[in-house]
Amino acid sequence: QVQFVESGGGLVQPGGSLRLSCVVSGTTPDYYDIGWFRQAPGGKERQGVSCISSSDGSTYYRDSVKGRFTISRDNAKNTVYLQMNNLKPEDTAVYYCAIYEVCGGRRRNWGQGTQVTVSS
Repeated sequence: QVQFVESGGGLVQPGGSLRLSCVVSGTTPDYYDIGWFRQAPGGKERQGVSCISSSDGSTYYRDSVKGRFTISRDNAKNTVYLQMNNLKPEDTAVYYCAIYEVCGGRRRNWGQGTQVTVSS
């Protein structure tokens, strides 16, 4: 079983920044990519936000966050980070850390999520 400990969410004003962290532990696949997806209030569709490849460190972002969000990972700590700058109200959502077979592929496991609220 895979466990996730997500942290770093909160309330921030538009234009502000937050840094999300996710520590992964437990029985993980031999190979996996890792990333974040989000779900906005009202049961809106889940959106992939960003992903980082284990094989070569390639990073992927949805268009609306490019240039504002940066994903990184520390393999020694089994931790992935999402630095979010210039946050906008439309970024408000629960953010989930997840592992994937490959970035863009099937989502295998994910955590409980951390709330990010962008509001003045």
